[in-house]
Amino acid sequence: MKGPKAGTGDAIFYASPMEESEDPVLTMITYVGLSLSLLCLFLAALTFLLCRSIQNTSTSLHLQLSICLFLAYLLFLTGIKRTELKNAEVAPKDLHVNENDENQERGNWSKKSDYLLSMIGYAVGLGNVWRFPYLTYNNGGGAFLIPYVIMLALAGLPLFFLECSMGQFSSLGPVSIWRILPLFQGVGITMVLISIFVTIYYNVIIAYSLYYLFASFQRELPWSKCSISWADGNCSRSPFVTHCNVSISINETFQANKSWVDANNLTCINGSEVYQTGQLPSEQYWNKVALQRSSGLDETGVIVWYLALCLLLAWLIVGAALFKGIKSSGKVVYFTALFPYVVLLILVIRGATLEGASKGISYYIGAQSDFAKLKDAEVWKDAATQIFYSLSVAWGGLVALSSYNKFNNNCYSDAIVVCVTNCLTSVFAGFAIFSILGHMAHISGKEVTQVVKSGFDLAFIAYPEALAQLPGGPFWSILFFFMLLTLGLDSQFASIAHCNLLQTSC
Repeated sequence: MKGPKAGTGDAIFYASPMEESEDPVLTMITYVGLSLSLLCLFLAALTFLLCRSIQNTSTSLHLQLSICLFLAYLLFLTGIKRTELKNAEVAPKDLHVNENDENQERGNWSKKSDYLLSMIGYAVGLGNVWRFPYLTYNNGGGAFLIPYVIMLALAGLPLFFLECSMGQFSSLGPVSIWRILPLFQGVGITMVLISIFVTIYYNVIIAYSLYYLFASFQRELPWSKCSISWADGNCSRSPFVTHCNVSISINETFQANKSWVDANNLTCINGSEVYQTGQLPSEQYWNKVALQRSSGLDETGVIVWYLALCLLLAWLIVGAALFKGIKSSGKVVYFTALFPYVVLLILVIRGATLEGASKGISYYIGAQSDFAKLKDAEVWKDAATQIFYSLSVAWGGLVALSSYNKFNNNCYSDAIVVCVTNCLTSVFAGFAIFSILGHMAHISGKEVTQVVKSGFDLAFIAYPEALAQLPGGPFWSILFFFMLLTLGLDSQFASIAHCNLLQTSC
């Protein structure tokens, strides 16, 4: 049975290119607006730095100036959007559409595999690597897989299939699709807003991954030991650090790390020992070097130039991948969606050969599993939350990607493949994480519970610390952070594409 005419929806990914007949005045306004927008951002950054360098200048002053300039930037973006809307009316034809595409207004995926890999890349993200393993460990180990699979079958898969079928049937984006019921069009707008907010912080994580990737190209990882250039007296791989008072003259004493005191053949004053919690070299490197973290909101600090460059590079990579629409992004995902599995397999094999790996696995889904936790409602809540977060349900990306399918595509089987792949990837990633964390606990003489982290602490502190203690640490670090980079980029492609504020319609 042949479906309705394809291409009935509006374009949600890319604005139509302007033809030679476009209004030159509107074009000039566009370029001037873009230039002034960039100038506003530059002035905001410059004002921030200048006010920081002037003594007795209140913190709120440069924040207010920066906010005002940023609001001006948003106003210019609004003006550009109006210009694009007028120009789009001149040439609705998308040059990225092929002659053999079923949808001649918006185009279709070149191959079925382009769509499947794009969906897998969008669903499988950083949360599968740094969130799911910790949730499993924290909620009863292997017992957590029971509510996780149940929530996938009862909630995740049905909603995933619903969004895919809606996008494919209508060939519309997450906002325009609600023409079927205008009362709920706000749901589509909310989807786009969620993706905008997620996109902003997700690219920052990609920038962090880029920085650590570049930092790993050294003979010795910079966080493998406490460097005198950035570490303080609490930097140590020991759980506790001993400080004591040292006398260097009759009237002069100071407090120092006992290890430093012993190394310099000095003597602590009796009864002056103080025990403080030690901080791993990777933790101090993350806070003092990578982030240059300030003491609080009252001290905003300066712009970290190398992170700013990494953030710019992250946006350029995403923009380059989306330059030709789904025709280009559909090819990029062949690498970005498949390469993480190669790295995970390598890390699992390497982790399994390390001493203490079995101890880490037992805490993950082995003998340490606690089925009594299934009585706890918090466990079921965490399972549902992880399913919705991991599958990116209700973010709009599933609707957007599926809207480029051919009308008679079997999106039901696609939904099952993507959901099952996402679930298995999460479980598989846990073996790569906990095998190496188990080895880290073994060589440091700690329990696995003392080294397990989640989120940023896992990705940029605990796991890098474990990799630094492996032979050939830089190689394993390069693999790990390149995997994080590709996982992040996959999820960005769909999010950036369907929440682009300069598009003609959603």
